[in-house]
Amino acid sequence: MRYNNHRGEYDYYEVHENAPLLEWLLANVKGSKNKIKDTLQGRGVKVNGKVVTQFDTPLSPGMKVSISKTKRNDQLKSRYMKIVYEDRFLVVIEKNVGILSMAAGHSSLNVKSLLDKYFVKTRQKCRAHVVHRLDRDTSGLMIYAKDMETEQILEHEWHDIVYDRRYVAVVSGEMENDEGTIANWLKDNKAYFTYSSPVDNGGKYAITHYHTLDRTVDHSLVEFRLETGRKNQIRVHTADMGHPVCGDVKYGNGDDPLHRLCLHAYVLCFYHPITHEPMEFTSPIPSSFRHLFK
Repeated sequence: MRYNNHRGEYDYYEVHENAPLLEWLLANVKGSKNKIKDTLQGRGVKVNGKVVTQFDTPLSPGMKVSISKTKRNDQLKSRYMKIVYEDRFLVVIEKNVGILSMAAGHSSLNVKSLLDKYFVKTRQKCRAHVVHRLDRDTSGLMIYAKDMETEQILEHEWHDIVYDRRYVAVVSGEMENDEGTIANWLKDNKAYFTYSSPVDNGGKYAITHYHTLDRTVDHSLVEFRLETGRKNQIRVHTADMGHPVCGDVKYGNGDDPLHRLCLHAYVLCFYHPITHEPMEFTSPIPSSFRHLFK
């Protein structure tokens, strides 16, 4: 049964059968699967008056479900990032180019501070805890913890928790191979330039698997899967292959067709640090990347 409230912001439903929340929503609520998922992830669904974001929350007869008619994440308006998932332990965001993951020096524009402001605005007693980073000019998916315990679990068990992490990049030139692996040691010099060595140079061993998705004579669209997550790993490894990431002023060759660093974190899959359920997120490959291969 469905009710409308007098202010028209929510549609109200009564539950008549046992079902996981997302399954129930898809069966009972009008709208596309993507719109329903967006409303759920955007804190637009309440069960018995409480905001719920977990898709497998169990429902039973007599419960009341209310669905926002507007996209609920209007508390976070930013051209630099959007929230794609949130629960009481963590938040997954999609970062745009041009914003730091966390504060550095005098720059106040960073994802952490935007999230902290959002938490205050939505009356959440938490702070954003940095778990991993993306470079300022890399776009894509990131996790932030909402408390120290979750942050510690993610930090110390990162390699067991994250089971698939992929990037897509436009690289300079036509890739010779469809797929392969590049592995070597990476170390920073005093000027913070990361350089590679085929033998142990006291740095960290780095392994990158690549798969060519598309190519022209000028550029290639390549997927990268990280086995290790070292600083500037993809940018250094692509330069090692003679096909640097386009728009990379640090390790590139001046090839800059899109006037941005053409690197995007587009797949992030991990076991939830508290509930242990598998969480899988994908972010579309930027349309500007694809246009180069039309």
